[in-house]
This record gives sequence, C-alpha cells and structure tokens, in this order.
Amino acid sequence: GFLEDGILVQDISRTRRRYLCSWAFPWDVATVLPTELLCLLSGVPGVLGVPAARANRCLRVPRLFEAFDRCETRTGWPNAFRVAKLMLYLVLGIHWHGCLYFALSTRLGLGTDRWVCPGFARPLRRYLHSFYFSTLVLAMVGDTPEPQREEEFLFTIAGFLLAVLGFATITGSISTVIANLSAADAAFYPDAGPVRRYLRAQGAGRRLEGRVVRWHQHLRAQHKLPAEWEVLQHLPQGLRAEVAASVHLPALRRVGLFRSWEHGVLRQLVLRLRPQVFGPGEFVCRRGDVGREMYFIREGRLAVVAEDGVTQLAVLGEGLYFGEISLINIKGNMAGNRRTANILSIGYSDLFCLGKEDLAEVLAEFPNARTAMEAKGRELLLRMGQLDTGAEAAAAAAEAEAERQLRGLEVALERLQTRAARLLAQLEASALRMVLRVQRLEGQLR
Repeated sequence: GFLEDGILVQDISRTRRRYLCSWAFPWDVATVLPTELLCLLSGVPGVLGVPAARANRCLRVPRLFEAFDRCETRTGWPNAFRVAKLMLYLVLGIHWHGCLYFALSTRLGLGTDRWVCPGFARPLRRYLHSFYFSTLVLAMVGDTPEPQREEEFLFTIAGFLLAVLGFATITGSISTVIANLSAADAAFYPDAGPVRRYLRAQGAGRRLEGRVVRWHQHLRAQHKLPAEWEVLQHLPQGLRAEVAASVHLPALRRVGLFRSWEHGVLRQLVLRLRPQVFGPGEFVCRRGDVGREMYFIREGRLAVVAEDGVTQLAVLGEGLYFGEISLINIKGNMAGNRRTANILSIGYSDLFCLGKEDLAEVLAEFPNARTAMEAKGRELLLRMGQLDTGAEAAAAAAEAEAERQLRGLEVALERLQTRAARLLAQLEASALRMVLRVQRLEGQLR
C-alpha cells in the first residue's frame, strides 16, 4: 500500500498504477535483469566473471535502507532492531572484505606465502579461512600473517583503516542505543539522582534517602508512570481520552461510585484524574489539613489511624474513595474544609487524585453522585461526632427560606416585567399617534 493524506491505501489497482509511475519501478527492473547470462556468451567469461555480472543487484541498496527505516519506526523494539541491523552490517562488511581477500589471493596464487589464502580443496574451507582472516584484520584482534608483497601491504593497510572507521561507527551506534534507552526511561520515570544529591547536600539522613530510592525502584518494577500526562499532552483531546481510557478505565470501574456511570462520562473523567503512588508509612492526608482533593484507591491498602499514628481504626481497600467530606458542602459539618481523619498508606498504594474544581464540575453534571457522596459524608460525620444536627436543620430552614424568598423575588420580577412591557406598548402607541398628528398638521399647512 501507500499513504494518501496519512491514510494507508491498499487498493491493488491504485497501488499498481502508483508503483509503475514511480522512480522505484525502473530501478527495480534493472536490479532483477539476469545480467549473469552475459557470461554464457563466448569471450565474455575471460573479462567478466559471474559475481561482477550480478553487480546490478546492488541497485537494491536504497530500497533496503527504506525498508530498514520503515521497520525501525514501526517495530515495538527499535533499539533491538538497531543492534541487529548493526550486526548485519558488521557481518556483511567482513564477508565482502573476505571476498576481496580471496580474489586477491587467487590473483597472487593460493598458498604461495603465509599471507594469502591456502590452497584448500574444499570451497567451504577457503571461505571460512577468508572470513576468519578478515575478522582478524577488521576487528584488530590477534596476530595476522605479515604481508610480503606490495599488494598485500596495501590491502592490509586499507583493512586497518576500515577497521578504525568501523569501530568509530559501532561505538557511535551503541552510544545512540544506550542514549535512547536512557531517554525512554527519563520520559516515563523520574530520576532519583537529583533528589539524592539534594538530600546529601542538606545533610539529611540515610533513612529518608533510602525511602526515596525505594519509591523510585517501586515505580520502575511495577511500571507506574507518574509522568504519563506529560507523555500524552501533545495528543488531541479525543485521542488522549481514548489512550487514558484504555489504560485506566478497568481500574476506574472497580470504584463503587463510578459503576453506574456511563462509558462516555468515564472517558472524560479519566482526563481529570491524576495517578499518585504513596509509599509504606506515608500519610496521604492528616486530620486538620485543608482539603483540596479527594482520592480513589486503585491498588493497595490504606489505614485510618488515630492521633498517635499507630492505632488502626479502619482499613480501606481497592475500589473505595475518601477525602470528599472536606470538598463538598455538607450542612452542619463542624470541620468545614478540613480533613477529618488521618489516612496512612500500609504498603505501596496506587491512587487516583481528583481536584476540588474538577470534583465540582463532575458533581454539577451528576446530582445523583453528589447525593450519594453527601449521604456517605453525613454518615461519617455523625459517627465521628462532627455533624451539628441543629446547625444542619437551621441551614436547611435557612435554605428553604432563601428558596421561598427567591421564588417571591422571581414572581415580583415577573410582575415588573409585565408592567414594563405594558408601559412600553403604551409609549409606542403614544409615539405613533404623535407622528400621525404631526403629519396631519404638515398637510394642512401646505
């Protein structure tokens, strides 16, 4: 196929017409011409050998490079492909160098000295010796036989120069592969080095540094990607939602709050959620802190602990959520926008974080979810003694009174609008009568 406006076209007739009109068609025809048949003509074999007659096959090199480039951009293992391609070039270079060495040995005479190829009877043994000799020369390992003639000296010097160039190329290619691997890791996982150097410069203890190192190791071992939104930021909104939904939607559906929500809404919700990973013994939130976000447990376990930080009052598992009490306005909440409990991560916990503004947008679109959250929050506040029922009743009465007054104002406003419309109609009628009288007077004056 071929690309047209970025879409792969696989129609055979269109592909055929495009190929026949391209520059690649005459080159491909030239590469498959059976030029080795020229060697069957009388007098030609003495001048042109079969390998030289097949030199037109080398015209396929641009197509080979094109195929390599396309495969490298499409494969899931680009670095492994680059290493394999480098090894292929290396073996091919040794093979060609061995062929030239054998051709020179044949011209100088097989077995005439220690440098040229011995006159083995089996062709395989001749090829293996030529390949072995070229490997020693191009890899510059081991002792090669000392050249005896000018042609041998020139060939060996050229081989050493090619070996230097080859080593530089190989070193650069391997360095590129290593740099790409490091860049791929840096794109997904944060680097612990700057944090460790900062802690050492500030004289922090080894214990805190060890916690930082273990946290980074856990991210890599469990393939947690805290920087995934930076990776997806260049995608369009719809495609970003598709990618995020394919990764997080199964975990999001395990949260009880979202089980009854529509698929399309969840796809938009995943763009607002931010994944966070907390380590063992790390507080997610403390009692009395100002609440700015709520959390959904994706993996792991968290403990609700007392003020001593040790006694566990409850354990929260996968699919539960917390932190919504300080974000939503529950009437009679004595804590206000402060956290009402200490939440401690028992092991490594993977959470979804939803900010206050994003939560307000979600609850505005789904009043049923708001009602469920308020009911759960009111139950928890009653259990902790943080709900003032009198204040709640007073707030409900005040809200009802405000609603009644609002309806009265709406009725009064509607009456005023009606009276204003009547006055405007009377004014327009008076203006029309005035215009008619003026026209009549002007007619009498004429």
